[in-house]
Amino acid sequence: MKANTTAAFLGLLATSTSIVSNTVGSIFGHSSSASTPTAVSPAPFKYTAGSPESVANLKEKIKHVVWVLLENRSFDNILGGVNRPGLDNPTNNGDVCIPVNVTDPSVTLCTRSKDFDSVLQDPDHSVTGNNFEFYSTFVPDDTAIRNGSLKATNQGFIQQQQLVWGPLGGESNTPALSAAQVLGYYDEAEIPTMLDIVDGFTTFNYWFSCIPGPTNPNRACALSGTSDGHGSNDIDFETASIDIQSVFQTASERNITWLNYDGTNGAFAPDALFYTWTAANARSNVVPIENFFQDAYLGALPQLSYLNPSCCDGNTNSMHPTGNVSYGQVFVKQIYDAVRQGPHWDDTLLVITYDESGGFHDHVAAPIAVRPDDKTYTETALDGETYTFRFDRLGGRMPTFLVSPFAPAGFVENLGTNPATGKPEVYSATSVLKTLGLLWDFQDFTPRVSNSPSFDHLIGPKMRTDVPLVLTPPKPFPNAT
Repeated sequence: MKANTTAAFLGLLATSTSIVSNTVGSIFGHSSSASTPTAVSPAPFKYTAGSPESVANLKEKIKHVVWVLLENRSFDNILGGVNRPGLDNPTNNGDVCIPVNVTDPSVTLCTRSKDFDSVLQDPDHSVTGNNFEFYSTFVPDDTAIRNGSLKATNQGFIQQQQLVWGPLGGESNTPALSAAQVLGYYDEAEIPTMLDIVDGFTTFNYWFSCIPGPTNPNRACALSGTSDGHGSNDIDFETASIDIQSVFQTASERNITWLNYDGTNGAFAPDALFYTWTAANARSNVVPIENFFQDAYLGALPQLSYLNPSCCDGNTNSMHPTGNVSYGQVFVKQIYDAVRQGPHWDDTLLVITYDESGGFHDHVAAPIAVRPDDKTYTETALDGETYTFRFDRLGGRMPTFLVSPFAPAGFVENLGTNPATGKPEVYSATSVLKTLGLLWDFQDFTPRVSNSPSFDHLIGPKMRTDVPLVLTPPKPFPNAT
């Protein structure tokens, strides 16, 4: 969308707010700024993250790691309707209202429960799209962000959805529908599988994506501690042109067995094949997703199992729009049930997380972060402006869960500890790499990993026997909106 078109649409959107106020009524409220996490959870066990005692316990208890990155959902989107003590969400803290147009804060729409399985209009999750959603501008002042004088307010989500999908975007999409799409959240009856995990295991309150951008850069950053300067889903990911160290290469070098179980069905490259090294040396380690379920039930899992779900249309299971949340829950149930009923359950850690927040609203602001390297990425926004990202901020907050017979039940973990500074720190995608480095004795790939909290201290000394044998299956939803 060119600058003059955007300006015209902004004027149209400002004019349309009077119509919205007459038709939406009860879902209006007062505008609210994004919150900042400050609380540290009481330790569930006697361990301190990264301490010799904690790492020794981790190594003793965990022999297999299963790691799955689902797609494109914020914490509030998936867990916003869950009424459990400690969860920082709209149900526990009150619904959040943001403006339809950031230039007119008098008209707002609010978070509320969804009644549809997914959205047909995929929210913008580009770097500049995230900028607008977080800072209400495509080109925020990075110096002001770094010195703390400019903070994310997360006020731009409705307007950005309108800019991409509204009347001038080729779709019939009212501000009220945009708000339902990007501010809506699921209630407990709609996410029974995920609710079982919340009740049975450990949920992170403040876990953020690696960068405020799309899928492949975030997946690479989770696996390598950097996206190597990539900020879009460019061709390099499909041609094995990412020539940096990854957890797969390191695992092979340290004789740690691994497989990338590939559910992409050929739609795009599985994550291990982003990398030049894997394409040249370990293609046989990428196997069909069906093999995972066989290996889990038969006790044949490698030390590291990395799962790619299918993506991204209505018949896929990653939860990426237009894929359904119910299909994603089926996938989560299949993974859990296979591991839980297989012989490796007693020494397995299952990490269920997402790649990024996907343009869905969350009321917690994404913080600044240590740069992984000196790379930058430049993008042209919808209004024609250009923005250069220094990879010095995290992306949106996402649901993340630790599932293990040694993980505490119904526990909500808030902040971790930055191992480089000793100060409280949010968790992020590179916390997995930090913890795997402790488990398997490999060095941090980047400064970002060195500053990421580990979660080894959340593995307890005694195995629980009260964990569910299977997870509750999801239920059908009404038609998507």
